[in-house]
Amino acid sequence: MKNLLKLFYLGAITLLLINCSKEYQIPNNLVVHDFVWKGLNAYYLHQDEIADLSDRRFNSDQQLNAYLTGFADYNTLFSSLLLSTDEKSMLIEDYTNLDLDIPRSAFVNGMEFGIVAQPNTTTNTVIGYVTHILPNSNAASKDLQRGEFFNAVNNILLTEDNYFDLLINGDTSYTLSMVDFDGTTVTPNAKTVVLDKENYDYDTTFLEKTFNIGSDNIGYLMYNNNLSKSSINNLNNTFLNFKNQNINELVLDLRYNITGGSFAKNITNLATMITGQFTDEVFIKEEWNSKAQPWFLENQPDSLLTKFPAKLNPSTDFNSLNLTEVYIILNGDSFSASSAIELLINSLKPYINVHIVGTATNGNNTGSITLYNSQDYDIELKNNTHTVALQPVVLSFYNKDDQTYNEGFTPTIATCPNEDILNLGFIGERSEPILDKVLEYISTGNLGTNVTCNPNNFIYLYKSIDTQRELDNGVFIKQDLPNTY
Repeated sequence: MKNLLKLFYLGAITLLLINCSKEYQIPNNLVVHDFVWKGLNAYYLHQDEIADLSDRRFNSDQQLNAYLTGFADYNTLFSSLLLSTDEKSMLIEDYTNLDLDIPRSAFVNGMEFGIVAQPNTTTNTVIGYVTHILPNSNAASKDLQRGEFFNAVNNILLTEDNYFDLLINGDTSYTLSMVDFDGTTVTPNAKTVVLDKENYDYDTTFLEKTFNIGSDNIGYLMYNNNLSKSSINNLNNTFLNFKNQNINELVLDLRYNITGGSFAKNITNLATMITGQFTDEVFIKEEWNSKAQPWFLENQPDSLLTKFPAKLNPSTDFNSLNLTEVYIILNGDSFSASSAIELLINSLKPYINVHIVGTATNGNNTGSITLYNSQDYDIELKNNTHTVALQPVVLSFYNKDDQTYNEGFTPTIATCPNEDILNLGFIGERSEPILDKVLEYISTGNLGTNVTCNPNNFIYLYKSIDTQRELDNGVFIKQDLPNTY
């Protein structure tokens, strides 16, 4: 009903504009330029810091168009109107490719790995190490496991110059030459492993299990997929398994998670699965720029709040765990967390104890929105002469207690930036050092001794999971915006 009324309103406005004469029409060659400037002028979070976006910069459309004509293309204009430190705002050339919720799949052999420079050599040879094997993949059917080393493909020694071409861009099928490695010496061990790339559909979760330690029934979830709507919906089934096992604490292991940003709604749904006892309480608060915020506060203040929902969708209940303790092993480069996970942490903190495992996070506390060239910047009644959309940073996120996180979070349990390749252990077992440290902390409260990071001074060159991580363009929201015409 809301959308029908909106369409009726916008249709009436459009008819009115058609029947009224305008003193000035936007030149055809400046349609996108005009959209870029007016969209950023209205909603860019840092509008008041950009002189050329000031409301007093131009006295007429003619003056504005004269300014816009000075830019050969709209991309240059867009870039010139952003803060030099803004790496998240984007101009999208073709909005038809946005918001596609496609299940994760790839043409892979199922071995995830890292590469380090071979120590104590004057050559540029490298050593590969296995980080994990994808379930039900080709690699899972082979004699290959986490923590093993290799140094050649098809009898060609791996070097800094060729490892990517041989392992990623090379043959569909190849043979690994396995070696023993003690941190100093590489010793061939005569073992070979043949791997074949195949079409692979990623499971919703990588691993789920429980640990019974004293009075604690601890759920462990290694979740490697993104936080898309379909992934979150599937994750609800995993939480049902935990719910049926009556877990009272959760370790959410995201170290190999590919999530960059996401939609705030999806993050809220994940938080509701972890909790469930805070229905209709405020999860996220939004603060827009100095022009938009007063309008929202006066006209639609509730739209600035995201609350814990009662249902996943109209026909599906949440399989909520009603937890008060969660332990999050961070994703991102060097365990520093993506913007989606930072928002999850900040928004949960007023309600439950969130224990962060990793390194200091980056403090990505801003949100974005997609603007289309229409009267209210929504996709309905958009200008069909082009497919350009804007995704500028438009707001800062706060939690229920008005706390934000632009300076990032300090971890409860600090990890090294890289896993110890000589002591990787097995994922989901106490032999894996990070999980073991978390479980020890849960059961005893003991943080353990500080570990010396990278005592062998390895030079880490590559991790296959890093190239799969989503570009972190921040967290997106959907918002009804005021008509600007």
